[in-house]
Amino acid sequence: MGILQYFLGISFKRDHQGLFLQQQNYAADILHRAGMTDCNPCLTPCDTKSKLAAADSPRISDPTLYRSLAGALQYLTFTRPDIAYAVQQICLFMHDPRESHFHALKRILRYLKGTLSQGLRMSRSSSYDLVAYSDADWAGCPTTRRSTSGYCVYLGPNLILWSSKRQATISRSSAEAEYRGVANAVSETTWIRNLLLEMKIPLPRATIVFCDNVSAIYMSSNPVQHQRTKHVEIDIHFVREKVAISQVKVLHVPSAQQFPDIFTKGLPSPLFLDFRSSLNVR
Repeated sequence: MGILQYFLGISFKRDHQGLFLQQQNYAADILHRAGMTDCNPCLTPCDTKSKLAAADSPRISDPTLYRSLAGALQYLTFTRPDIAYAVQQICLFMHDPRESHFHALKRILRYLKGTLSQGLRMSRSSSYDLVAYSDADWAGCPTTRRSTSGYCVYLGPNLILWSSKRQATISRSSAEAEYRGVANAVSETTWIRNLLLEMKIPLPRATIVFCDNVSAIYMSSNPVQHQRTKHVEIDIHFVREKVAISQVKVLHVPSAQQFPDIFTKGLPSPLFLDFRSSLNVR
C-alpha cells in the first residue's frame, strides 16, 4: 500500500531524522464543531487555580455537545500529550457537566487554536533505554479528595507512553499517592519490556523510574514493612520485586525536571512550555 501517510485521522510525515505524528485536520474539525474556529488562542490548556468541582455552577443546556467534544478531545491526546491532564479533568464530569466544566473545555479548544500544527516527534535512535517519570498530585480532587497520577515513558529519546488518571482510592499521605503512581509506571514499563522481548528485542539494562518523593523511593527498596504501609502492601511488594530482580531502579529527580507535573496539575506558562518541549511535542 506504500509508505504510511494517513491513518485513522493521524498524519505521518517521514524525513531523514524520523517520524512526525499529527492530527491537525482532526483538531480543526473539533474547533469547527464547537463553533470556535475564530476564537482567540491561549498559551496553556488549563489554568493554575483549584481543580474542577462536581457541582460548583449551574448545569449546561446542551450536555450532548459537551460529551461529544470531550470524547473527541480524548482521541486527540493520541498525538498531543500536552492536553492529557486538561482532557482528563473535563472527562470526569461527562455524566453531569456544569458551566465551569464547559469553560474549561473551551480553554482547551482555545489552546488548540494556537497550536494546531503541533504533534509528536519520533526520532531515529539506536538507544533502547527505558526511562519513566512518575508524579502524583495528592488529594487534588476537591470533591472526592482522590489524587491524580501521571507518568510518561521514554524508549531512548522517544515518548511512547503517557497517562493522566485519577487514582481509584483515597491516599492517606503524599508518599502513598506518589508510591501508587510509581507502581502504575512500573506496571506499564513491565508490560513494555515483555512486549519487546516477544519482538526479540530484550532490554539489556534495568528500567529507570524517576520520582520526586523521597519517601516513595525509600519504600521501593526498604525490606522493612511498617504498620502505616500495610494498606498499600500489594503495590509495595510488586515494585520491590522488580527492584530486587534488577528490572527496575527507582531514583530521585529534582522537581524542575519532573515532566509528569504536566499530567497532574495546571502549570504556569513558562514551565508548561518547557515541559511540553520535553515531551517531544513540536
